[in-house]
Amino acid sequence: MNLAGKSVVVTGASRGVGRAIATELGRRGAMVVCAARASAENPLRLPGTVDETARAVTEAGGVGLAVPCDLTSDDDIARLFEVTLEQFGRLDMLVNNAAVSFGGDLDIPMKRFDVLMRINVRAPLLATRLARPHLAAAPDGGRILNVGSVTATGYFPTMMTYGMSKAALEHLTVTSAAVLRASNIAVNCYRIDVQVASEGYVMNAPEADHSSWVDTATAADGAVWMLSRPADWTGRVVPMLALAEHVPSIARLGQEQFTPTGRWTMAAALSEAFDL
Repeated sequence: MNLAGKSVVVTGASRGVGRAIATELGRRGAMVVCAARASAENPLRLPGTVDETARAVTEAGGVGLAVPCDLTSDDDIARLFEVTLEQFGRLDMLVNNAAVSFGGDLDIPMKRFDVLMRINVRAPLLATRLARPHLAAAPDGGRILNVGSVTATGYFPTMMTYGMSKAALEHLTVTSAAVLRASNIAVNCYRIDVQVASEGYVMNAPEADHSSWVDTATAADGAVWMLSRPADWTGRVVPMLALAEHVPSIARLGQEQFTPTGRWTMAAALSEAFDL
């Protein structure tokens, strides 16, 4: 699919994988709404703002629009789509990338549990509902990409709630794909299954050896490849390494990637198993 002129909302776009996805979409000529809490007027502890990302999108060849958005606020999420339609007159794609993580398993404070679930699960659900009528009007069909995590698949110490949220996101993907297929809206989930050197991940694992971690641009290449599939390519949960056959930058990662503790391994040649 030619992405030039497409209108795309990317949440969590102030830094990390979200910023990289937004920038790569800009390089393809898209109009990208960069949504996140961190802005020039409200910077956070980690580096990066939606204003910086919007400039990067424009410099890459697209049109960047910064929209500060607190994903715990229903009003902010509604406003995000209102501004998108006001500025670009259309919506072709939605990337539900934003997520937060707090350490803790059964002992996690419930206040943190509630905030995490609100951002990681409730916000993508609400965004999908609000985007639905506009995506249905997209000339080439609408696209929703949910950014998941391998933590949805098993036990990772201190990551219980984050993994629960990503498992819920995968279920949201397959359910909404079935519901929205008749509206020509594709819904897929991009499961990150390697260590990506995003600012947040590096901060959460300062003791780890980051030298082998994947850069955010490589992760973004897989996301944009998935967004470029036909509208009938839907309902899929695809690990990043399964795209090695299709995305050259992912193919160059080699045959194995490990977690910081070395607990698990993922082979790169998974595309046949996932019918890609």
